[in-house]
Amino acid sequence: MSQSKGTVVLAYSGGLDTSCILVWLKEQGYDVIAYLANIGQNENFEEARKKAVALGARKVYIEDVSREFVEEFIWPAVQANALYEDRYLLGTSLARPCIARKQVEIAQKEGAQFVSHGATGKGNDQIRFELTCYALCPQIKIIAPWRMPEFYTRFRGRNDLMDYAKKHGIPVPVTPKSPWSMDENLMHISYEAGILENPKNQAPPGLYTKTKDPATSPDTPDILEIEFKKGVPVKVTNMKDGVTHQSSLELFVYLNEIAGKHGVGRIDIVENRFIGMKSRGIYETPAGTILYHAHLDIEAFTMDREVRKIKQGLALKFSELVYNGFWYSPECDYTRHCISKSQELVEGKVRLSALKGQVYILGRESPRSLYNEELVSMNVQGDYEPADATGFININSLRLKEYHRLQSKVAAKQSE
Repeated sequence: MSQSKGTVVLAYSGGLDTSCILVWLKEQGYDVIAYLANIGQNENFEEARKKAVALGARKVYIEDVSREFVEEFIWPAVQANALYEDRYLLGTSLARPCIARKQVEIAQKEGAQFVSHGATGKGNDQIRFELTCYALCPQIKIIAPWRMPEFYTRFRGRNDLMDYAKKHGIPVPVTPKSPWSMDENLMHISYEAGILENPKNQAPPGLYTKTKDPATSPDTPDILEIEFKKGVPVKVTNMKDGVTHQSSLELFVYLNEIAGKHGVGRIDIVENRFIGMKSRGIYETPAGTILYHAHLDIEAFTMDREVRKIKQGLALKFSELVYNGFWYSPECDYTRHCISKSQELVEGKVRLSALKGQVYILGRESPRSLYNEELVSMNVQGDYEPADATGFININSLRLKEYHRLQSKVAAKQSE
């Protein structure tokens, strides 16, 4: 028997790609430990375990990282109001460092020299996985089959993988998989590739799995009250039936259920991958969409205007760093701490309605509110002298007057 090249911890999903990669790694002479992260996806984990063992994995880890995903990755994104390119709520981007962190822990526990994944050589996930691994374990070695000529010249497409699977006794679906790629976690599900690669093609009605079609969703809304402390949701109450949830994971799962029922959280976008190409993605982010709108509202209600301007700039940078895979970079750590500091007074309750794919803010209250009803009232003067506005306007108009006076002067000379 040939000597083993070493132990590799494979980020394993149980699907065709990583099942073939598991067998291929063994074929190359590696001992394989399969690692499957439970991050809230709809998965038969026991079946995946049995499959990995049958394919020759020396050991199988199934790690439930759902709670830490919510508390350590999703909550900072909620505090930031993180959006990539104005629309994408970063569901996949946030999950990858959470998954890869546990993969590194397993590699260190098992004394494995290598980690591996099934991410393609064109996408963002290879970067997110590997930057996390290198940041947390600089000496780790990474095997990325889809970037290795000996792998991608052998497997040029799905048919080659299917043939390899049949040859090596790897169970494959009897019916063809949906003609697109799907990736799910607690925060969202993404759909890419296949027939979706043509941006003109409309998403087929049967594509969506987390959200109901808004056209056929209930005609009456659910009214929710979400309570925040330090910019993090701590309680949700359904005003219709009084149901409440306070633990982070239960709260988030419940918001997914309610938002999904009303068709909230669908987007169809073309985005810019970090590696330099545009891609089309369809996403469902039900709970994340509700929390984005609710947090945006309570933050505007409680945060000083100038602090918020700075924080908005930080949020833009944070979103780009997370999307590009730099969660464990010093600049992302610094940005997260600054955003967290800005959230210390973001506290209160937001009442909202979920209906027909939309989120409507109905009202808010907070002990930290900077809203002064008397000061802003049209009926009460309050602690404000209207005459002071004359000087304020005069000072601010000075720059405009000078700019346009000089432009008129130049134009007049040019026309002479």
